[in-house]
Amino acid sequence: MTTPVHPLLDWSPEAVVFDCDGTLMDSERHWQEARRLAFRNFGLQAPPGFAEQAKGVHYADCGRLMAESVRKPELTADLTASLLANFLSLVADDPVTMPGAVELVRLLSSRLPLAVASNCPLEVVEESLARAGLRERFRHVVVPSGAPREADGPGGAPAAEAVRPKPWPDVYAEAVRLCGVRPGRALAVEDSLTGVESARRAGLRVLGVGPRPDDGGEGGADLWVTSLDDPELLTWARTRVTGPAPDSGSSGSSGRGQGPS
Repeated sequence: MTTPVHPLLDWSPEAVVFDCDGTLMDSERHWQEARRLAFRNFGLQAPPGFAEQAKGVHYADCGRLMAESVRKPELTADLTASLLANFLSLVADDPVTMPGAVELVRLLSSRLPLAVASNCPLEVVEESLARAGLRERFRHVVVPSGAPREADGPGGAPAAEAVRPKPWPDVYAEAVRLCGVRPGRALAVEDSLTGVESARRAGLRVLGVGPRPDDGGEGGADLWVTSLDDPELLTWARTRVTGPAPDSGSSGSSGRGQGPS
């Protein structure tokens, strides 16, 4: 008897948007170590369960959560700076892709426009993907942009709105806009519940990857797999994805909500 195919794997998206940390790159462990070191730098220790609370959270928000968790809000800026410095040092020394990431990206990029939507600083995402040999596979990299400026130049023209971090939908909404597809025709690939929420709010279908949520369900994703080297997932990429391939001359764009006009 043939096993039924999950509806998500019986569908061909028009674009795929990947998270980076913990999805493409094995960098979540670097964030965990960076948090531990930042706490230690100030003679502190993370409370139980903090790692799960901080997973997928933008580093600036994480610094605030760190300070709040130990009831020292006055250390927010210092903990945030220490967290980022520690992470940049760790990821530069050891950029490692998640199992199956290279093959899945290679298969999809020959058929579809791909993008990355990440809460990480742009330089971290760019460097990690480049060192893994994946950067050229992605048309766009979108990260949070921070606060919007009041005006753009002496003429007082309004600036573009800020691209807010996950769980806001902005990074995914901007990524699919740059890819030129409707959100409902795009697939997000995410490892955190924060990221799943962001993609859902942007209107994308979602593939969750990694340890299944604590409730044993899909955590808001359409489907959850344990790894990107899941045989059914790779078979789907080889045989069912039929969308248009990226233009051969496209070199990709990156930035905080920026892309080609």
